[in-house]
Amino acid sequence: ATADELGLGSRQLHRRCLTAFGYGPKTLARILRLQRALALARGGVTFADTAVRAGFADQAHLARDVKELAGRPLGELLGRRGG
Repeated sequence: ATADELGLGSRQLHRRCLTAFGYGPKTLARILRLQRALALARGGVTFADTAVRAGFADQAHLARDVKELAGRPLGELLGRRGG
């Protein structure tokens, strides 16, 4: 959808993203969603509500993505003990 909106082919969009960011558009989307989630959680939103509001399927999906992208659990990223 993004490629179409920009008038690019999907492969061209992918190449441009690799050049600009070092990764493809899907990874960029995951990183931006993670940033939204971190902002919500830092604002005091519960992890379950953070997951829903940031666009994750559920809290477990949020936890998996955080661990994959940041290498640390969400609670640890936020400086909390025990989440």
